[in-house]
Amino acid sequence: MLLVDTCIFLELLLNQSRAQECREFLDKIARGELEAIVTTFTIHAIEAIINEADTILSFLRNIMASKGLYVYITTISDEIAASILMGKIKRDFDDTLQYYVAKKLGVEAIVSFDKHFCGLDIPRKEPRDYL
Repeated sequence: MLLVDTCIFLELLLNQSRAQECREFLDKIARGELEAIVTTFTIHAIEAIINEADTILSFLRNIMASKGLYVYITTISDEIAASILMGKIKRDFDDTLQYYVAKKLGVEAIVSFDKHFCGLDIPRKEPRDYL
């Protein structure tokens, strides 16, 4: 099981330089060839950044239709735990929350381009590592 970070979805949705790599990775998840988790925190962040109804609707429909993608509903308790953990791992809130959920669920890796996940006890991988 993998945790997919916000930047992977944004790379594709914003058609950035590594969008094709992210598309292929997310397609593998959609087909059920890989199992992954996305947090509701990530989903909400993407909605706020994209802020365009048709793109958000398409994104949400793709999340729902993905055979290998599970949505983890982050709770206030998760956010409290992440807030406490921030000082210990010296990361910002969103990275700490992703790490906390990854740790809680026992994922094998966090898939992200964000190098802030390096140096933790859960490896950071990139989409190309699964293609």
